[in-house]
Amino acid sequence: MKTIVGIVGVAAFLSVLLSVGASLEAVTPAFAGPLEDKALADGQGAYQNHDYATAERLLGPLAEGGSADAQLTIGAMYLTGKGVTQDPAEALRWFQRAADQGLADARSLLGFMYASGRGAPQDSVRAYVWYSLAAGSFPESAAESRNAAMAGRDAIATKMTPAQIAQAQKMVREWRPKGKDQP
Repeated sequence: MKTIVGIVGVAAFLSVLLSVGASLEAVTPAFAGPLEDKALADGQGAYQNHDYATAERLLGPLAEGGSADAQLTIGAMYLTGKGVTQDPAEALRWFQRAADQGLADARSLLGFMYASGRGAPQDSVRAYVWYSLAAGSFPESAAESRNAAMAGRDAIATKMTPAQIAQAQKMVREWRPKGKDQP
């Protein structure tokens, strides 16, 4: 992705970050066993095949149980209204839970949500923080997603004062992840 989310829109951004099974990293929590792994794979497969009712049925309990991958996909469903009633605030909540566990895609989506004012009031400082954390979280193999996060951060920075940028940079330096059990 060579342009920022605000230019290409939600659908294009989600296609890069949420092509479940293709670019979504497998960040299965340590507590997951073979049954949880199968449910996650089946749920993500259902999402990819546009069977959103099955995806929600399989991924919902995993998301509630702390699976960052399931939380990301459930959040995407709420953001887009696929299989559930569209609710950006609920999407934000799920993305936050996944981002707190270190999932880079969720961090990018939080940057987008705060930059665009979807699910929460527009907040350039928070957008900058989440885009920065995302950019630092993507592995080298996900250069396109990392570059998209950096582009989002750089674009939002053009709308910020030097004091806001300094505040955001301080927040990035001081940020500590929450565990899967912390809302």
